Amino acid sequence: FCLLDEVDAPLDDANVGRFSALLKRMSADTQFLIITHKQRTMEQSDSLYGVTMPEAGVSQIVSVEVEEAARVATDGMAASA
Repeated sequence: FCLLDEVDAPLDDANVGRFSALLKRMSADTQFLIITHKQRTMEQSDSLYGVTMPEAGVSQIVSVEVEEAARVATDGMAASA
């Protein structure tokens, strides 16, 4: 298990892609928890967890399973067509 805190921050998009590919390969043997603000890194994730503040002094955790969210979005688009 590895915790990586914004290690992708100084990377440009091309290198974020390389970094993400490396993590995908390594994830067969190791679990990663990555703190990031980079959308490209988030796009490669299986699950996303975020913290939002709906009102001052109150934190709320939000979680998304990326595959499930994509499926729901696709189903929703098909239903509205």
